[in-house]
Amino acid sequence: MRAGAEPRGPRPRKVISRRNILIYGTLFVVALYYLLPLYVMIVTSLKGMPEIRLGNIFSPPIEITFEPWVKAWSQACTGLNCDGLSRGFWNSVRITVPSVILSIAIASVNGYALANWKFKGADIFFTILIFGAFIPYQVMLYPIVILLREIGFYGTLTGLVMVHTVFGMPILTLLFRNYFSSLPEELFKAARVDGAGFWGIYFRIMLPMSLPIFVVAVIIQITGIWNDFLFGVVYTRPDVYPMTVQLNNIVNSVQGVKEYNVNMAATLITGLVPLVVYFISGKLFVRGIAAGAVKG
Repeated sequence: MRAGAEPRGPRPRKVISRRNILIYGTLFVVALYYLLPLYVMIVTSLKGMPEIRLGNIFSPPIEITFEPWVKAWSQACTGLNCDGLSRGFWNSVRITVPSVILSIAIASVNGYALANWKFKGADIFFTILIFGAFIPYQVMLYPIVILLREIGFYGTLTGLVMVHTVFGMPILTLLFRNYFSSLPEELFKAARVDGAGFWGIYFRIMLPMSLPIFVVAVIIQITGIWNDFLFGVVYTRPDVYPMTVQLNNIVNSVQGVKEYNVNMAATLITGLVPLVVYFISGKLFVRGIAAGAVKG
């Protein structure tokens, strides 16, 4: 730089300014709002009942005990059975895994076909499919009960898997269609020139480039299906209830002593799976959401 010349470039911002104080102050308050209940749940689940009766819910445990966690998992009564959440956990796994795989597999093919293979009536089909995403679930409860009963799947895990697969289709199809539309069209055209067909382009070109949107779909489906209560209580029976229904039975039990530490431990155990999935793949989730929102 020449002597006496004016400095160029953007002026450095102050670390402490009104703007930064407002932004970080707001983020801190919002984070505190969400983390404080989680903190209370964790410390309560690690206390014994005599310590809980002292009434200070914010104090850390004087003597840490994992007995409430053990009881929530294998001993708490969830109705007529007193085997804890363990049975419901495996029921939820048997519901979630096939529901996630089926809904994502079908929706990804739907989105790929709607984005790259313009068949006759594609726009009408897509409009009807998206319209289904805005129909309240409660409107469809009874008709689906009748349908599942007639085909012999009412009260079974298979029936609930079918329900979750169908209800996950509209939003997932929209996500995949938007994502595939954002990919360079030249790749698709070049593959067509080289003689690749529908499935060849899908498996060899689209799938390898679609990891972020698949992660988004997996997180959305796992979170929605694992945390579902309404469909679980309506379309299954007590011996195959998912974890959330069993959690409701534990927390809302009116018999015996109200064991808040067991209730908190049961709640944390139930929410552990979607939390772990999100924290493992959080960065890809953000990338996929941004990429899938490029085109409508």
